[in-house]
Amino acid sequence: MDLIDGNQVAAAIIAELKAEVATFSGRKPCIALVRVGEDPASVSYVRKKEKTAAEIGVTSRIILPPVSISQAELFALLDDLNADPTVDGILVQSPLPKHIDEVGVFRRVAPEKDVDGFNTLNLGKVAQEDETGFVACTPAGIMELLARSGVDLKGKHVVVLGRSLIVGKPVALLALQKKAGANGTVTICHSATTNLPGITRQADVLIAAIGRPEFVSADMVKPGAVVIDVGINRVPDASKKTGYRLTGDVHFESVAPLCAKITPVPGGVGPMTVAMLMKNTVKAYRQRGQA
Repeated sequence: MDLIDGNQVAAAIIAELKAEVATFSGRKPCIALVRVGEDPASVSYVRKKEKTAAEIGVTSRIILPPVSISQAELFALLDDLNADPTVDGILVQSPLPKHIDEVGVFRRVAPEKDVDGFNTLNLGKVAQEDETGFVACTPAGIMELLARSGVDLKGKHVVVLGRSLIVGKPVALLALQKKAGANGTVTICHSATTNLPGITRQADVLIAAIGRPEFVSADMVKPGAVVIDVGINRVPDASKKTGYRLTGDVHFESVAPLCAKITPVPGGVGPMTVAMLMKNTVKAYRQRGQA
């Protein structure tokens, strides 16, 4: 069993981006990071993105509206950022307060600055295999992990557990694409799927993004499969100072011995998401004619 080290791959991408940004004269790429409220996980994620941007040489503008901001006010803020010529990418950190329409916010971000890849136009470009669009960061990171780990999906049965707009649907579309590293045969499974273990056991590559701690057990995995665990779940653990531990959607201890390759949690897909966000920001800067 080979462990796919997301930290190592992400570090390589960050080093490549740092070298690229160093060649830019004048204004450096700029990402606006919008965080509504003080959700502890969101605070941590935005801090990580700000730190990585600084490491690469990307300017980050942190915008912290109060949790009481109205949808109209948030839309107006995004309109200002869309119109700002010094901002190349915009990320609105999820989750948003319940009174805000999250999909509406994703649609409000200008497609050419949508470095999170959630705008309707960019999702459509993934389906049409138009590489001028932006791919959502976690699915893009999964494909990069597979490619850099020597996993070619051509002719492989790829089973995706989960159908979210953030991971499941876009990664299935990416695995289907007619391009090097893709060309997989894709099955999407979800909560209404019958005989789930029977389907997952057919997978040459299993991508688990179902949001349920340690859901994938050994009897659901074919020996020799590649398993990508997208889940990051907090489960209670009295032995930890925090009172919890992080676990994926895969029961690592029982599944890992069966696998040809597997991602750990933490340290697998997670670090790739931030790296791909920065890659999208540099791409946006270039496409806007700044480089």
